[in-house]
Amino acid sequence: MAAAPSPRPKVLWLARLEYRFHSWRERRARARGQKPTVAAYPGYGGADWVRVLGRVLIVPPLKPRRGGEYASVRGWRSFASVPVGYAQVTVTIDGVSHEVVADRGGVVDTVLPARLASGWQTFTMSVEGGEPIETRAFIVGADVDFGIVCDVDDTVMVTALPRPFVAAWNSFVLDEHARQPVPGMAVLLERLVRDNAGAPVIYLSTGAWNVAPTLVRFMRRHLFPPGALLLTDWGPTHDRWFRSGQAHKSENLRRLAGEFPHVRWMLIGDDGQHDDALYTAFASDFPDRVRAVAIRQLSTAEAVLAGGRTAVDDHSAATVPWVTGPDGAELLERLAAVGIVDDA
Repeated sequence: MAAAPSPRPKVLWLARLEYRFHSWRERRARARGQKPTVAAYPGYGGADWVRVLGRVLIVPPLKPRRGGEYASVRGWRSFASVPVGYAQVTVTIDGVSHEVVADRGGVVDTVLPARLASGWQTFTMSVEGGEPIETRAFIVGADVDFGIVCDVDDTVMVTALPRPFVAAWNSFVLDEHARQPVPGMAVLLERLVRDNAGAPVIYLSTGAWNVAPTLVRFMRRHLFPPGALLLTDWGPTHDRWFRSGQAHKSENLRRLAGEFPHVRWMLIGDDGQHDDALYTAFASDFPDRVRAVAIRQLSTAEAVLAGGRTAVDDHSAATVPWVTGPDGAELLERLAAVGIVDDA
């Protein structure tokens, strides 16, 4: 007797409502003659594969001022674009085209076969026969044994995200040019990249894919080394009202450990959320995949805005170097003291 088919998972009503709302917005945008495009994000890859990242959107027009970069971009504009669910996207890598399908929120996150040289390599993405959008991925060489995973909120950029009203202000109202980098953090990351040729940089954040273009411009403006972005899609899932940021970080850390078994990771975060606990769990499960951990301590004012600090465990007996400090300069000094960076 054949086994009864397993029941399909029940989809949360809010997720269905969200998809219908975005479908309605998409129909209205298309009726006005607007067409979808691909917002391509930096990815990464190995010797024979590439993780391709992007999102299919219908973007409201925004005129740049004379001289280049879009000026006075308010945070809400990042969330005004219309995601196009289940769009078919053409990805062309080294002359070979692949057809992939975006998810319900328009996000493309897929692994494709490709043999590319190590370092930054370019390829294109397009949707519905539109203009190809050039993007790139960092290919990790087989001889590379050092990599960097860095949080964004309150580690790269001062955001105070955990507190809801402050988060809303920072995300939706604040001019992107008013956002401030964490002092010394760009220098720390640049030093780690300089001392470890070929090392990948992965910016792993609980932030929404909507803010990826803002993050790219912010990091370029403040001289952070380029790297792959691993963000998340805010909103309901099939079984939750909101996606779990901790699960997103944990899953991607474990994925990186599986994809690059020869790489030991420098993990950088802050004590405003759950980075210490996440990195502790990862180091416990994969002790041979962690080179060191650096936790930035929020200032008193930042901790108040962020709703407090999370507890930082005692790591004096840890098998890997574990340092803390209030900014990038202090972390760099302490990493030098434990031999992670050259004391020069």
